[in-house]
Amino acid sequence: MAKYSIKEIASVISKNAVISKDLYIRYLLTDSRSLSYPQESLFFAFKTLHNDGHKYLLSLYERGLRNFVVQYLPSDFVDKDDINIILVQDSLEALQSLAAYHRQHIAAPILAITGSNGKTVVKEWLYQLLGSELKILRSPRSYNSQIGVPLSVWQLNDEMALGIIEAGISTTHEMQSLETIISPSMGLLTNIGEAHQEGFLSKGEKIINKMNLFIGCETFFYNADDYAIAHYVSHNFIDKKIKKYSRKDKKADLYISKVDISSEITYISYLFKGNENSISIPFTDAASIENAIQCLLLVLYLHPNITDIQNKFLSLEPVEMRLEVKKGIAHCTIINDAYNSDINSLEIALDFMLRRSFDKKAQTILILSDILQSGISPHEYYRALASIVKAKKVDRLIGIGTFMSRYQSEFDFKENDTHTIHTDFYIDTEQFLRAGAWRSFANSLILLKGSRQFAFEKIASLLEEKVHQTVLEVDLDAIVHNFKYFRSLLKSPTKIIAMVKAFGYGMGSYELAKTLQDQGCDYLAVAVADEGASLRQEGITMPIIVMNPEQGAFNTLLDYRLEPEIYSFKLLDTFRLEVQARALEDYPIHLKLDTGMHRLGFETKDLPLLVNKLKEQGELKLSSVFTHLAGTDVAEEDKYTEMQVNSFIDDVDFIEQSLGVSFMRHVLNSAGIERFAKYQFDMVRLGIGLYGVSALAENNLREVAFLKASILSIKSVKKGEAVGYNRREIMQHDALIACFSIGYADGLDRRLGNGRGGAIVNGTLCPLVGNICMDLCMVDITGVVAKEGDSAIFFGKGISIHAMAKQLETIPYEILTSVSSRVKRIYFKE
Repeated sequence: MAKYSIKEIASVISKNAVISKDLYIRYLLTDSRSLSYPQESLFFAFKTLHNDGHKYLLSLYERGLRNFVVQYLPSDFVDKDDINIILVQDSLEALQSLAAYHRQHIAAPILAITGSNGKTVVKEWLYQLLGSELKILRSPRSYNSQIGVPLSVWQLNDEMALGIIEAGISTTHEMQSLETIISPSMGLLTNIGEAHQEGFLSKGEKIINKMNLFIGCETFFYNADDYAIAHYVSHNFIDKKIKKYSRKDKKADLYISKVDISSEITYISYLFKGNENSISIPFTDAASIENAIQCLLLVLYLHPNITDIQNKFLSLEPVEMRLEVKKGIAHCTIINDAYNSDINSLEIALDFMLRRSFDKKAQTILILSDILQSGISPHEYYRALASIVKAKKVDRLIGIGTFMSRYQSEFDFKENDTHTIHTDFYIDTEQFLRAGAWRSFANSLILLKGSRQFAFEKIASLLEEKVHQTVLEVDLDAIVHNFKYFRSLLKSPTKIIAMVKAFGYGMGSYELAKTLQDQGCDYLAVAVADEGASLRQEGITMPIIVMNPEQGAFNTLLDYRLEPEIYSFKLLDTFRLEVQARALEDYPIHLKLDTGMHRLGFETKDLPLLVNKLKEQGELKLSSVFTHLAGTDVAEEDKYTEMQVNSFIDDVDFIEQSLGVSFMRHVLNSAGIERFAKYQFDMVRLGIGLYGVSALAENNLREVAFLKASILSIKSVKKGEAVGYNRREIMQHDALIACFSIGYADGLDRRLGNGRGGAIVNGTLCPLVGNICMDLCMVDITGVVAKEGDSAIFFGKGISIHAMAKQLETIPYEILTSVSSRVKRIYFKE
């Protein structure tokens, strides 16, 4: 990351600056909401048609920022004498100039990528392919604009072996400024399509503008089979090293001799420097194949000694922000390609959909919005769209938008055609949703293709199946039972804080919070501010304590009235300033003391200074003081627990006497409530006990969570044959092996494999066999009556979390919080 003094920055971008203190800048800020490092940040105030960054200057100043690039000084800002102000004519140009200046100090090679489609995928795949062998810095996914590119370049440093910067433009004359900023040594043009076409008169004009990015580069990579691009290169890039790929020209640097597509894998044979070779990729659509070929060309030149190239290409992962495939309602498959909408990408997506038609009887449905990126007349454009839809033999077209409705006559497919296409048209997305036609979709492949303004994510949300075959069932009645059990151990005035951090210990915080709120719980506690904000947004109104507040989340804390734990002087001082900046008073805080845990909290020696700081302010109100006990669940540590409690009593007495105010005290966790109820003070913190785990062998708690998965297949395995990866388990008998839809990516610990763990299948405990896989596991169900689709319990009733944790030499907390977010939570109550 760059680091320049504010004086040096001022000398680069302006002749008009007032510097009160020469600070060093590491972070460039364009969004006032993203301030995290005020002492090292420089804010650029942009003035646009719809917003003016200058109106946020005072707020940033109050949050500690002192470095600003502005086009003018607001009246409420002229009297500040402790700020660094750089006055410029255009803040965007200033940002770009500073990034260009930084780029001049970077010696590492820079690859610039542009094109109508595929640039983000190519960039991310190059990182997947080379990132383990080269130190690569690449631009974030959406940082390809006039603002994003300079922010990306600012991240470059000489420690990297390669920088990869993505650049995008939507109109003429934009690329020159990006070329100055990036100053690439190498360039790749992925393709020229009709995406973002509205800013250009023709494809030729777009090529000329895109090519401006590569004017100064030494090496240029491209597809020689694109005649327009090849023609431009042959006439204008004669001074550069040209590296091209082709499926037609055997003399190309990379010649693609053959592409074979199977149901799930594409095999690409190629000739490079006289040597024949091949790679395989786990994709079959045309866009992915083209992207992979471009990556292949670049990899062979950027890092010719790459190890295990075949496996790296076969292991490529999809880049989520383009075309996505998900299971839908009523046995549908949803193909969501709403990110990019033009004729070329429509053809690619339709090809992809048709290749995925595993069931020949599946109906194909295209939901298509107005396409707003055309350089030709709407009449011609929608006629061309109709021609494509007809050629791809879609079964049903749903058009959304004023233009789709206006030109629906172009989609009037005649009944006497060999293939009948049914059509429906709606003015906007909301009309389509209200009409309810989507409720009848079944056994279909559905392609969503829409411009962003049509908010097709609303359609996708309704159509996508939410059920994963692996589920975590949560018994809300058991939550209530356990809450009442612990409350029965307490005196009636004692308050309870329910811990719902870490997504409610893996069970989903909202449903638990709602249930506890209904039961009259006094407080909730979460780990970070975002968790508390989510609960507030869902309608939870009870007090919420944030146990690990971060400075960058103070706005969230205050916006949602969340109460922070304060454990250090720095946290106390910075949070007080934030509260002060909002002119708030008596904002509740919770002080943490370190009485022997040696993790977070104020120590006894800190208390005199602490009480002085609290006396000198009026913004914060001391709501409670607490400590963490290190060993309430371990009998061998009872003396240490008593020592901690006594130390806590001495400390809080000193604080109370010094401040002359009263506050709540609490030390007990779940195990403490069961074993040291005499120290319940004013409040207790109920965590793992709420979820059915007790420190006592004999208890009245109920199991809350049940991890379940379904049988995908059943196979007979002979004695002496192996099951699973690495052949770790050889069957000692003829066995019936069930494969389940759960693996370590779902939260099933790999150490449970090879007979260590088990699953309850139709009431019988059966051993797990072989290594547990990422998404699957195998269970020996010999002698059990079972069929495909039957469900099994992997922890819960019959397999206690406590016993599983003991077997794995861990704690129940880890078992619960390891359940993956992809596992659907199902809540039930009798």
